[in-house]
Amino acid sequence: MPSFLLLFDRLKIWARRLKADLLALWFCQRHPDTPLMARLVAIVTVAYAFSPIDLIPDFIPVLGYLDDLVIVPLGVYLALRLIPPHVLSEGRAFALAWQARQQDRPRNWLAAALIVAVWIGLAYGGWRLLVNG
Repeated sequence: MPSFLLLFDRLKIWARRLKADLLALWFCQRHPDTPLMARLVAIVTVAYAFSPIDLIPDFIPVLGYLDDLVIVPLGVYLALRLIPPHVLSEGRAFALAWQARQQDRPRNWLAAALIVAVWIGLAYGGWRLLVNG
């Protein structure tokens, strides 16, 4: 089997694991035993990942996908390291049950609204710079 196919298979497994971990974080951030810092990292990571709008749109070459390939995995990694093992195992069990029911992934419209607000603020700031030169 060519090496690029092996790499592709490993990437598919990694992507599935990342999706499952994101769902687990979604459940873990609600658990009462989750420490505050872990909860905050999980909330930000899950909100960004489940937002229907990206901070850097995907149509921007390289940077559009780079945020999804760097920001989300780093957030997941950090949150998983901060969450206690018993909370993580419960979150993963809930995530597996969620996936078994084949439900759509959750959407975070608040995060989408915040991202739109950031882009509007940047556009307004750019416009002000151009007008006031």
